[in-house]
Amino acid sequence: MFGIGIIGLAIYAYTIYDVVISNFASDTDKLIWILIVILVPFLGTILWFLVGRGKRIS
Repeated sequence: MFGIGIIGLAIYAYTIYDVVISNFASDTDKLIWILIVILVPFLGTILWFLVGRGKRIS
């Protein structure tokens, strides 16, 4: 069970890192995504990978 927690923590940390290094149309979008991921970790991570990554600018 401890290994699952470590994997979950690694995915959560990667999500925060991915949001921070991503380019968005505005800084407000980045701030909103950071708040979503930090305040609602499980749901925020899922939403980031399903919706948020598509909102980035290349």
